[in-house]
Amino acid sequence: MQQNTDLEIRSLDAICVNESSLQHKWYHQLKYLVVGILFGVVFVKAEVVSWFRIQEMFRLQSFHMYGIIGSAVIVGAISVFLIKKFNIKTIYGEPIKISPKTFNKGQIYGGLIFGFGWAITGACPGPLFAQIGTGATVIAVTFLSAIAGTWVYGYFRGRLPH
Repeated sequence: MQQNTDLEIRSLDAICVNESSLQHKWYHQLKYLVVGILFGVVFVKAEVVSWFRIQEMFRLQSFHMYGIIGSAVIVGAISVFLIKKFNIKTIYGEPIKISPKTFNKGQIYGGLIFGFGWAITGACPGPLFAQIGTGATVIAVTFLSAIAGTWVYGYFRGRLPH
């Protein structure tokens, strides 16, 4: 079993770094709050936050969630294709860099753990806030568990197989 070195971990993390050199005032971040609220409303209206719909998906009883997820994958794939083909830049004129990703077996383990957690709790990270916002306060347990899981992963990341 090969151990990750600090340099390897830093190089993996560098893929996820926002390389923008622009500095904005705090109120420029409000656009993300507005988009997040609108995204949450869409999630609620489309029943994406419904644990019942999520259970239907995992029991293979309904196409509803598969249709939504499939639509998102198609839109994402087309968007990435167009960004690369036409060298699209950010609204501030900076280039968008999409770094190549390497596959490792940890992604399979992580995906399985994520899927099991999603099936058991009826929640994934995307709609957690919308679920809490609709009054499903029991989802706070899932939210705190997601934070704890993220912390544990970060703590042990250097010792995990890749």
